[in-house]
Amino acid sequence: MGEIGGAGPILDVVGIGFGPGNLALAVAATEHAEPLSVRFLERQARFGWHGGMLIPGARMQVNFVKDLATVRNPSSSFGFLNYLADRGRLIDFLNRQTFFPTRLEYHDYLGWAAARLDDVVDYGTEVTAVRPAGPVLEIEARRAGAVVRYRARAVVIATGLAPHLPDGVTLGDRVWHNRDLVPNVERLVADLGDDARRFVVVGAGQSAAESVEYLHRSFPGAQVHAVFGRWGYSPADDSPFANRVFDPDAVDDFHRSTPELRQRITERHRNTNYSVVDPDLIGELYETHYAERVAGRERLHFHRMSEVVALAANERGADVTVRSGVDGVVSDLRADAVVFATGYRSGDPARFLGGGLTVHRDECGRIPIGRNYRLPVRGTDAPVFVQGATEHTHGLASTLLSNVAVRSGEILDAVLDLRGTAGSGIRPARALAV
Repeated sequence: MGEIGGAGPILDVVGIGFGPGNLALAVAATEHAEPLSVRFLERQARFGWHGGMLIPGARMQVNFVKDLATVRNPSSSFGFLNYLADRGRLIDFLNRQTFFPTRLEYHDYLGWAAARLDDVVDYGTEVTAVRPAGPVLEIEARRAGAVVRYRARAVVIATGLAPHLPDGVTLGDRVWHNRDLVPNVERLVADLGDDARRFVVVGAGQSAAESVEYLHRSFPGAQVHAVFGRWGYSPADDSPFANRVFDPDAVDDFHRSTPELRQRITERHRNTNYSVVDPDLIGELYETHYAERVAGRERLHFHRMSEVVALAANERGADVTVRSGVDGVVSDLRADAVVFATGYRSGDPARFLGGGLTVHRDECGRIPIGRNYRLPVRGTDAPVFVQGATEHTHGLASTLLSNVAVRSGEILDAVLDLRGTAGSGIRPARALAV
C-alpha cells in the first residue's frame, strides 16, 4: 500500500494500470526465482476487461495458448489450461475442438488470474503524476479522495486504450461507443422491449459486425442499419503466414527496421486486425440478410461506401443522416440508438510525467520507444516502461494479447538487468521452465 502523504518503502516496480498487460507482468514477477516488491495501481474498483463487449457467444480472435504466461513459461500455473482444470472444464473445453474460447470465458480467466494476485493491486487508485525522487521515482495517486504516494525503482505504464469517436460526436443515453454495448442494450431492452424500431451501427470492423448481430438478436422487431466506408465487410486474414506478423521474433525485425519499412509492414498487414471481420460472422450476417430478403421482411440494412454526415440526439434516440459515397443519395434515419464501433486509440504514456521529467519525440511527435519498451525519459536514471502505445516501434501486436506473455517477461528482464539481477531466464521456445 502507498502512504497518505508519505511514500512508503521503495518498491522494485510500480505498474500503472492492471489490464492484461500489467497482469501478465505481475504473473512474471510472481514466477521469478527471487522475491520482487511490486505494486499495481488500477483506477477501476475491481478487475475488468472490455466488460461492455461480453456478448454472449462472441469468441476471441486470439489462440488461447497465447495467454498471460504459456508462451513465456509453458509450465506456468497461470496458463489457460490450468484455469480450465481449476474450473472443472478442461475435458469439456477440449471436446469443443477449438483454440478460441468465448470472450466471456476469457474474461473469467483473466479475472481468475487477477484474483490470485489481489495482494499486489490497489484498486480504486488513479495515478496523477510520476516525478523524480533522487535515484527513484515517486508516483502520486488519488484513492478515496486522499492523495497517496509510492516510490519505485521502475515504473511500467499500461493504461490500455481509449474509445475513439468521430469529430463532433458526443456520447449519451442514446449515442454509444461499442465499449458499453452490452449494458446499454440490457438497459434499453428493459426500457423499450418490443417498442424498439431502429438502430444504426457505424464501423466496418469486428466490433461493428458483432454489434450489428447482437442488436439484431436482442431486438427481434427492430431494423438494424450498418454504415461503413467499404463495399462490404472484409475478412480478417488469420492464415498461418500472415499470423507470423504477431510472432515474438517479428518484434525484433520490426523494431530494427527503418521507419519506411515499418510503415509498409503495417499497411500491408492491417487486414490481420483493423477494419476486418471474422469470416464466419460475415457469413452469418449475409445468410441472415438473404433469408430476410427471401421472406420479404428485411431488418438488416447495409449502407456501403457511406458515412454519417449529421447526428442529432435527444432523450428518445437520434436523428441520423447517412450519405452514400457511390451515388450521393442521402438517407434520414430516426434511430432508438446509434452505436459507434470506431475503434480505440492509445493514450500518450508521457502524460503522467511531471517534476521536470520530459520525453524525447521524433519529428512526427512520436516517442521512439526502446526495444525493451523503455521510454526515453530525461530528468531521471530510473526506467519508465510502457505496454501499448508502441505500434509505431514494435508492430501490430503492440495493443493485442498475442505477445502479452513474452512482452511482460522482456520488461521484467530489463528491470532486473538494470538493477544488476539475473533475468528471468525464461524465453519463448528456448530456455523453458520445467
